[in-house]
Amino acid sequence: MNSEMRRQPEAIAEAIRAADSIAICSHINPDGDTIGCALAMRLGLLALGKKPSVFCEDKIPDNLAMLPGVETFRNPSDCGEAFDLFLAVDVSDPARLGTGRSLMERCAHTAQIDHHPTNPLFAETNSVDGYAPAASVLVYEQLRQMGVPMTREIAMCLYTGMSTDTGNFSFSATSAEVFSIMSELMRAGLPLSELSRILFRERSREQLRLLGRAIEHLRFAGGGRIAVMTLSRQDFLDCGALNEHADTIVNYGLETVGTQMAVLAREDEPGMIKFSLRSKSPQRIDDVAKSLGGGGHPQASGITLAGTLREATAVVVAALEQKLETEK
Repeated sequence: MNSEMRRQPEAIAEAIRAADSIAICSHINPDGDTIGCALAMRLGLLALGKKPSVFCEDKIPDNLAMLPGVETFRNPSDCGEAFDLFLAVDVSDPARLGTGRSLMERCAHTAQIDHHPTNPLFAETNSVDGYAPAASVLVYEQLRQMGVPMTREIAMCLYTGMSTDTGNFSFSATSAEVFSIMSELMRAGLPLSELSRILFRERSREQLRLLGRAIEHLRFAGGGRIAVMTLSRQDFLDCGALNEHADTIVNYGLETVGTQMAVLAREDEPGMIKFSLRSKSPQRIDDVAKSLGGGGHPQASGITLAGTLREATAVVVAALEQKLETEK
């Protein structure tokens, strides 16, 4: 982890105080943490009298439609404006900005709030903690630093980010700090039962069909220690599913008794295969992801490779098998 990586809420606050218009950008293929961060920051900046705008290149997942302000997201490619400050949230590297990268280059100043240990500190001002369980934890700290009062709406956004990035508070990175924050969110009127149901206990028919297809393709490698699932473009078409519907499927492989790692390979487009990697602590897979051009967290990482579904999956599985063998 970069020795210069640290939380710097005061430095971010200074950049915000000096700005009037602020572009907040989430990462491509958005999840609950990056969207929760962006919307919580938007509400906080509005409370401070700033002019924030939120951007994301890709479609916001349907299960996040309940978040306040989600309808204000714009595609960066549709924006010709320049802003006083560009703020990336939960973005591990510039490539994850998608077309937001060109927006960043037009802005007078840049900053970021993130929790990925592989982050290269690509902004002028960086508040990055690779040990934080969710970027939403850092956004909570940022809002407190700036004196923004906690509201029900901000609590909804922060809860969404923290809960989705910690596996509903079950991953090993989940900390006492998270539960301390949760107590404040509850006091602010967080509708916990309603949001928990939407995020973790409701699935669309398309998601269920796709899950069934992935489990149908399930196989094991590495002497049963690696669960491998694949989804072709045809699987998505047959199930009427979108890419977002595959986001949590990899966890089902990891839940199998005896596994240490899980892989979900999905054909996002012909010739491009996206991999979701998961592992059980203390086993880690971020080093394998990084060696193949990806990145992420010790127990949750991602890779994108060119090639056929079969060829690309073979490369990733071989790398994971090699790691298990060398660590015997």
